[in-house]
Amino acid sequence: MPSALPRRRVLYVLQNLPVPFDRRAWLQATTLAANGYEVSVVCPKARGFNRSYERLEDVDVYRYWLPVEAQGKLAFIVEFLWCFTATLLLSLRIAAFGRGFDILHVCNPPEIYWPLAWLWRLFGKSFIFDHRDLSPELAEAKFGRSDGILMRGLLLLERETFRAAQVVIATNESYKRIAVGRGRKRPEDVFIVRSAPALSRFRVYEPDPAYKRGKPHLVLYLGEICQQDGVEYLVRAVKALRDRLGRNDFHCILVGGGPHQPAVVAAAAAEGVAGLCTFTGTISDDEKLCRILSSADVAIEPVPKNGWSDRSTANKIVEYMFFGLPIVSSDLTEARVSAGAAAVYVDPGDAAALADGIAALLDDPARRREMGEHGRRRLHGELAFEYSVPPLLAAYDAAWARCRRGRNTAAPSYRPGAAKQPG
Repeated sequence: MPSALPRRRVLYVLQNLPVPFDRRAWLQATTLAANGYEVSVVCPKARGFNRSYERLEDVDVYRYWLPVEAQGKLAFIVEFLWCFTATLLLSLRIAAFGRGFDILHVCNPPEIYWPLAWLWRLFGKSFIFDHRDLSPELAEAKFGRSDGILMRGLLLLERETFRAAQVVIATNESYKRIAVGRGRKRPEDVFIVRSAPALSRFRVYEPDPAYKRGKPHLVLYLGEICQQDGVEYLVRAVKALRDRLGRNDFHCILVGGGPHQPAVVAAAAAEGVAGLCTFTGTISDDEKLCRILSSADVAIEPVPKNGWSDRSTANKIVEYMFFGLPIVSSDLTEARVSAGAAAVYVDPGDAAALADGIAALLDDPARRREMGEHGRRRLHGELAFEYSVPPLLAAYDAAWARCRRGRNTAAPSYRPGAAKQPG
């Protein structure tokens, strides 16, 4: 009688957000669980996600308390040290008393977990680096400097993380080029797993006119509001729509929290457009979020152009496309790759151009419908998370082969059936 397939166990680590709120992480974790992996996740606590341990969709979730939400550079160092220590202790707990793990999967930012990777590699574990953000370029976008000790430190951490990684998951081709060039990884060790919604997890509802506050049109921004996201340009565009273009036929809803949200709220008040804007804060209720997105007419990506934004895939764009929303976006390389003809592209950082793009779409319902349908077709045909499941499982096959090397001959591809999506 053939022996049972060996257990495949994963420890999935992320620092920025908890699961299941972090949609990319949760889709990956639950997809792995649906395909026979035993998955444990370590992440911080946050509002609405405060349990230290729970099992959700056959995934063990371990959360640790985060004493500070870092703003300044010193606070970031304190936060990183705290998170590293908490993750180390929880990894020991999971190894000794939990499900255990064979593969360590770590998401950036930050790139501080490479010593943990080397520690567990000593015990035969494999390390997957999930390269979700460009930390050096992101710091330059935030702080406006491309040199100095901070940049050198971030490049060092990135280099050491790539060096420790046996397998790299990249979000797009731009990130793969960085992994191969700056990270010196072999192309065959880098797998592209795009950030996109799972088709099974969102739902389109009938529009709710309450979100429009009595106006014919609803303009939408979705996403965490951080300094580098350029949401102030949308606030200025709202002012230009009213004052320069004489429009009073729209309301703007901005969905998302984040450290810079209070500053954007203050900017709306200072520009005299607070009455035209609704700031919802973070929404963790999927149905409410879907109802808002289903009620919008035009969606916005206002981020300025820099080395970080031009190469990064914005989750909001593909989520807009699920709901058939025409998009006005800054003209960026990866925005064009994602949205194609579903977006109108304007000069980044130009509030007047953003206002003109919004106005043109509000005045052309036929074009809005055409762009929205193109976005839906593109998402359903090419970009949805379901299309990233095979490369995700291939990356794990490669990592598992590293685990098995030295214990047995190369392990066969692990597929207890066809690849499955969660839910």
